[in-house]
Amino acid sequence: MQTGFIGLGNVGGKLAGSLLRNGIDLTVHDLDPDLVAGFTTRGAQAAQSPAQMMQDCDAVITCLPSPAASDAVLRQMLPHVGPGKIWMEMSTTDEAEVQRLGSQVIAAGGAAVDCPVSGGCHRADTGNISIFAGCDRATFERILPLLKTMGRRILHTGELGSASVLKVMTNYLATANLLTLCEALVTMKGAGMDLATTYQAIAISSGTSFVHETESQVILNGSRDINFTMDLVKKDIGLFQSIADRAGVPLEISPLMISIFEDGIRRYGMRAQSDDIIRRLEEATGLDITAPGFPAEMVDDEPEEPGYEVHVPSRIS
Repeated sequence: MQTGFIGLGNVGGKLAGSLLRNGIDLTVHDLDPDLVAGFTTRGAQAAQSPAQMMQDCDAVITCLPSPAASDAVLRQMLPHVGPGKIWMEMSTTDEAEVQRLGSQVIAAGGAAVDCPVSGGCHRADTGNISIFAGCDRATFERILPLLKTMGRRILHTGELGSASVLKVMTNYLATANLLTLCEALVTMKGAGMDLATTYQAIAISSGTSFVHETESQVILNGSRDINFTMDLVKKDIGLFQSIADRAGVPLEISPLMISIFEDGIRRYGMRAQSDDIIRRLEEATGLDITAPGFPAEMVDDEPEEPGYEVHVPSRIS
């Protein structure tokens, strides 16, 4: 299957790298020519435009920073969509928007999938990230080999749009966990506890989590480099709030989280690393939340493994 990939940023570049590393016939496109050149020197082809990519490829994957960017790219591709063509949206986006764009692809005779990822850039880099996929089952079967190449655990979530709803939820939960870990680390420092010991206490307890095992480490190192910025956090938790608003769920924690990150953006800028949010508490207390022995960035040390479909228990016959 001739595959195209548009958007070679922090996450997209790593997902596309897994495809190329595993022998997929890959065409790439990005507004940054240096990112494209990094792929063509490794054997990928370069498309001059999204339109050309949809013309030349069977499946085109987009991994872009905003719904507006996805809309702009799809407008260019849509005239060239027809039977056999697949659009795979791997951006974190709004359910209604991916359904709106996907319906245009389907109306033109193609197939549409929302297939966002979860697990961090370090796992995207090794092909060990998790992927949700929202589409009809027949389309899912067609794209499953590509998903297994980019990720390890693949979950078919239901119809188009369902993956985006679940992805936004997971990012909301991760952000909530980040904020509580920031408060826990600063409080423990204020109480006189050793931060390395605090990290281990959390890690072996009921309080541990994926976020603690990854983001707490780069917080304690001081780099705070998790390859995810505050503007993206604000976008994602805002999308979750929109889902709740549409469902009529009166959330209490979510608005506070949005307010905290709005304040973080005012202080440190939109492109500040999301883990820099702990600086608000460091500045308020005068405490330094760093400790020796923690890495500056996360690296996935698990070997790359073939992906597989994760089955929902109620669907197993």
